[in-house]
Amino acid sequence: MNDTFQLDDLDRRILTILQKDGSQGTNALAEHVNASASSCWRRIRALEEAGVLGSNVRLVNPAAIGRALDVFCHVRMKSQGAGARASFQQALEAEPTILEAYTISGEWDYLLHLIVHDMQDYERILMGHVLDHDSVAATSSIFVLRRVKHTTALPV
Repeated sequence: MNDTFQLDDLDRRILTILQKDGSQGTNALAEHVNASASSCWRRIRALEEAGVLGSNVRLVNPAAIGRALDVFCHVRMKSQGAGARASFQQALEAEPTILEAYTISGEWDYLLHLIVHDMQDYERILMGHVLDHDSVAATSSIFVLRRVKHTTALPV
């Protein structure tokens, strides 16, 4: 069974515009994609109901709020048990500075992405929220020197 939503050309145009500027009103969007406002409104609702479009958010420039250090942290677990994983994942959810967390294949079990104020801020989170967890065996940190490319837009 295929659960992939079937996009047509109009859907793709709508998604491309909304990924660049989610604040577009229906009338402006309709003008950009060469469709009627009511057609755009119906398409957006259908894309939302199908789970293709998520919530509307505004992206914050990390440097503008003093969060200039991007860090990726590999985590190795002592135990792969369901309880250990659930407890660790709950701890990750509770720390807002951890923006993304992935379970991964290979020698590490998790990859975390944080954007912090500085090295001391990262140390506080690493020591108090990651390494302090009973299930964590080891970590390895990668500090970003410069962000070369960053996008939230998916090719449609």
